[in-house]
Amino acid sequence: MKTDTKCIEGGYVPGNGEPRMVPIIQSTTFKYDTSADMGKLFDLEASGYFYTRLQNPTNDHVAAKITALEGGAAGMLTSSGQAASFFSVFNIASQGDHVVASSAIYGGTFNLFNVTMRRMGVDFTFVDPECSDEELEKAFRPNTKAVFGETIANPSLIVLDIERFAKAAHAHGVPLIIDNTFATPIHCRPIEWGADIVIHSTTKYMDGHDATVGGAIVDSGRFDWSAHSDKFPSLTTPDESYHGVTYAEKFGQEGAYITKATAQLMRDLGAIPSPMNCFILNLGLESLAVRIKRHTENGQKVAEFLEGNKNVSWVRYPGLKNDRYHALAEKYMPDGTCGVISFGVKGGRAAAEEFMKKLRLAIIATHVADARTCVLHPASSTHRQLSDDELKACSVLPDMVRLSCGLEDPEDIIADLSRALEA
Repeated sequence: MKTDTKCIEGGYVPGNGEPRMVPIIQSTTFKYDTSADMGKLFDLEASGYFYTRLQNPTNDHVAAKITALEGGAAGMLTSSGQAASFFSVFNIASQGDHVVASSAIYGGTFNLFNVTMRRMGVDFTFVDPECSDEELEKAFRPNTKAVFGETIANPSLIVLDIERFAKAAHAHGVPLIIDNTFATPIHCRPIEWGADIVIHSTTKYMDGHDATVGGAIVDSGRFDWSAHSDKFPSLTTPDESYHGVTYAEKFGQEGAYITKATAQLMRDLGAIPSPMNCFILNLGLESLAVRIKRHTENGQKVAEFLEGNKNVSWVRYPGLKNDRYHALAEKYMPDGTCGVISFGVKGGRAAAEEFMKKLRLAIIATHVADARTCVLHPASSTHRQLSDDELKACSVLPDMVRLSCGLEDPEDIIADLSRALEA
């Protein structure tokens, strides 16, 4: 099936007389005739469900759709995008390990890595996404377990050279993890460019209506954990916390990573989304292909308007021909990028905040990538926990306004911006 068709048909095929829509299985537990039947599930000898904290049919149908959209082998949903970021790394890196990450990532992810996971004993080296090959090479250590980046960085809109980072990761025998939230699989499928694991904050474009929080992790099934068994003992040696199962041996390349994340991390940390939230997410996914095209069209028109406005000091949008990341965007996302734009208001931080007060259609919200146009001042909100040096490293300037173009008529969005900039 084509990608647009997968948005509708992927992940769930009803049988004769079964619900046409993905059903909501709003149950914590599942009934079995014998303890032996249930025991097979606990031993991972049979497929099925026994407790929604680990797996639920509704959740799995929606995870399967996202996995199909990304071209992966296995996938899982989490209660938030932040949980997906954490699980994706912590599934293969623990105390004493090290991860290389792009410095141009979402502020919440940066804080998760730089503060919380450091307290857990996982060290991180942040590299400029435009660093030289030599600088990237120097970031690796013998205990490096993964490389992490974002297709389109939030909020700097830096486009990552996925192939280059994948090549570096694979040269050191570690997987590349890509957050593909802004591009979505409609515009970019990182696995096709060498990424091994793809994650999403499904709260954004995938839901698309500011209705439900969630996250997703998709494994390509292409990384050979057994070939690098010394680096990944949690996948290639028996897990004594789960009946001594060796995930890579029992489930192979295509199933080891997600099975471990489910049987071990989800079991212990419980960041599962509710079946109702997954049902709502699926409704968003059904229109994703249609919506992301409109978001991108609006983003392009608004970015071109801002680029020519006398009250705007700079504009960052990969769809603009003069944008420094336009060539990379053309390579990885030839059909368009997203509906998010970052720009600076002349007059600095105070002027940016005053401009936002004058908006009428666009609202100030700690959100992005949904049906309604919204704005945010990252330096005083999502990135306010960062120092000036850390803000600079993340390419977040004091005057930066992050604008998320919704599905409204682009002329209405432009009129609102124009009036507020003049005011």
